[in-house]
Amino acid sequence: MTTGMRMTWVLDGRGWVTCTVEDHQAKAEFSVSYITSAPEDLLTAVARLVSGEAETRVQFEAEPTAYRWILYRRADDVWIRVLELRDGRDHDNKGTEIWSGQLGIDVLGRSVIRCFDEVARTYGESGYRGKWGEHFPRTELEALRRLWRAHRSDES
Repeated sequence: MTTGMRMTWVLDGRGWVTCTVEDHQAKAEFSVSYITSAPEDLLTAVARLVSGEAETRVQFEAEPTAYRWILYRRADDVWIRVLELRDGRDHDNKGTEIWSGQLGIDVLGRSVIRCFDEVARTYGESGYRGKWGEHFPRTELEALRRLWRAHRSDES
């Protein structure tokens, strides 16, 4: 099992971001467009997993390429696959896996929270809106943080 994951979200220009996900075995870097609510969707998907959901998906659009995250949870383990698809409407089996990992739900939650905390520190919420074109996903980030903290306290 992967012991850690790092995720970064770097605003490249108006409506574009470079997302990087990596662990000690592999790294994937890809562009994401603001045409969908990718950050909100990712934060919400991870929150659902922390809450106990067994499977969730998130899709990032890169016009016309898409990056589909498939996340499965069993007990406290999460398996993640990130697929690159030529077209976002394509079935999973047409995608190419660009990153995968297995990690604990606590590690996943912490990694995603740290990523978006760093985004807020780097750009500020108004700077984020100016570059991304949408509001910073504060509501979704804080919802995930609350669920993650509750999950951690339940384990104690």
